[in-house]
Amino acid sequence: MSFNRRHFLRFSVVTGTALTLGPGFWREAYAAPAQPGNSPYGAMSGSADANGVRLPAGFSSRIIARSGAKVANTGYTWHGAPDGGACFSVPGGGWIYVSNSEKTLGTGGASAIRFDGGGGITGAYRILANTTSNCAGGPTPWGTWLSCEEHSGGRVWECDPTKSSQGVVCPALGTFAHEAVAVDVDDYRLYLTEDSTSGRFYRFTPSAYPSLSSGTLEAARVSGDPLTGATVTWVPVSSSKPASQQPNASQTTVFNGGEGCWYSHGTIYFTTKGDNRVWAYTPATSRLEIIYDDNLYPNSPLTGVDNVTVSSFGDIYVAEDGGDLQICLITPNRVVAPLLQLVGHNSSEITGPAFSPDGKRLYFSSQRGTTGASGNGITFEVTGPFRT
Repeated sequence: MSFNRRHFLRFSVVTGTALTLGPGFWREAYAAPAQPGNSPYGAMSGSADANGVRLPAGFSSRIIARSGAKVANTGYTWHGAPDGGACFSVPGGGWIYVSNSEKTLGTGGASAIRFDGGGGITGAYRILANTTSNCAGGPTPWGTWLSCEEHSGGRVWECDPTKSSQGVVCPALGTFAHEAVAVDVDDYRLYLTEDSTSGRFYRFTPSAYPSLSSGTLEAARVSGDPLTGATVTWVPVSSSKPASQQPNASQTTVFNGGEGCWYSHGTIYFTTKGDNRVWAYTPATSRLEIIYDDNLYPNSPLTGVDNVTVSSFGDIYVAEDGGDLQICLITPNRVVAPLLQLVGHNSSEITGPAFSPDGKRLYFSSQRGTTGASGNGITFEVTGPFRT
């Protein structure tokens, strides 16, 4: 699969780059990590709707896919264990929602659902097959989906969301338990998380951006206190195995259970589940900061941090793996509050939050649904007055 400038012009991915406050906003305006407060959308309803979702007033949900069942009238059977996802705009005003499948032993991959300009489902199909434990990933500015395998020999696969395709493996992006990846369009680099208790935070510099066939892989080394602002330097590592298993492992910093990763207007946001933290890294200044830590506020609604996305307004949306099965948001003035909650999904996790191009629809999945059995996932769409 080859990509060129035409892909930049034809497709656009929803990455929240419309935020006009600037990359220094978080650091210059506020010093303390986010603390619990009131949601800009008000409190969730006391009871769930017919789809098992608690929502604020003015919001509604629909189920767009169930694992093992046909997607609408497309004839395509939705994959099991839906995980990380993203939306892509397409010519004609429609969009595509891509979702990974975290199935094991070569039964994973990724699928796509296509919508028309009014939100009607017009197609569904497989874009990656025969891979293993495809957890999260990330969209690229040139309109492809990077699907990450989460196992010790995991790699990243680049897929075209507009058509059925096998995808192309990207070995230069490393061999480890990949979780997510974000593309920084300002410095032409990729940032990657590793879902391991001995995980690292990586960056990849392509030799000839946007081609991902070769380049330099590095792991972060952190100096200073990230609660007040630390500095990151980068240590070259081999792409053949995890940084923790390399001779210079002691020169790089451990991030306990790297999860979601998202780029928005000069900042890379990522999460670590081992310590329930949300981080912000600013490549232009090499500054790393913790913008949320649940240990600082015992009554905070956000625990079990996992996948993350950022709206065009600048709100950070974090899905929970466990916790109260909520999607919470962190506002630009550093208030954390719940947006929605799944009821009856106690053995599941929320995955794949992503906004439609107009910012009015939020997609996500319950990976294991209401039964707790592996693979019985449910994929949702929530519509409402999201801030844009």
